[in-house]
Amino acid sequence: MGKFLIPLGVFLALSVFFAVGLTRDPSYIPTPLQTLPAFTLQTLDEPPQTVTEQDIIGKPALLNVWGSWCANCGVEHDFLMRLARSGGPIYGLNWSDQRPAARRRLARLGDPYVASAFDEEGRVAIDLGGYGAPEPVLIDPQGYFVHKHIGPLTPQIWERDFVPLLDAMRGSS
Repeated sequence: MGKFLIPLGVFLALSVFFAVGLTRDPSYIPTPLQTLPAFTLQTLDEPPQTVTEQDIIGKPALLNVWGSWCANCGVEHDFLMRLARSGGPIYGLNWSDQRPAARRRLARLGDPYVASAFDEEGRVAIDLGGYGAPEPVLIDPQGYFVHKHIGPLTPQIWERDFVPLLDAMRGSS
């Protein structure tokens, strides 16, 4: 009888483990970072300018990790263009890309970014705790990460996850 209780106990423990896992949002991955790391990168502009973390700090901002090679980055692009027209600053981090390809994509689809830092080797994206692209990160005026989303940003995700946090930041300033 006892030899049947061990497999039953293992089965029940695994069932609970999987049941809890199924209730979690698969797009939510906590970031180990608390603040925007220091960086200095060239922009995609021609001729290139320089962008640093200090350009982003000082106001609520969205930092979006993207690449011309990223299919899902194209999915969210129209929405980012609408967000940019509404006035909130969006900064881009062009990750592990080729400068000509990234510039062509922005020329063809429009450029929603105040500045897009060119992270050719992907080091800054790794310092940000990046998992892939796209990854929009909401940053508060002090440079703290407020919310990070893995995957394309949609109007529904923006309204549900980002707008309440932006409203709270505006209410506390």
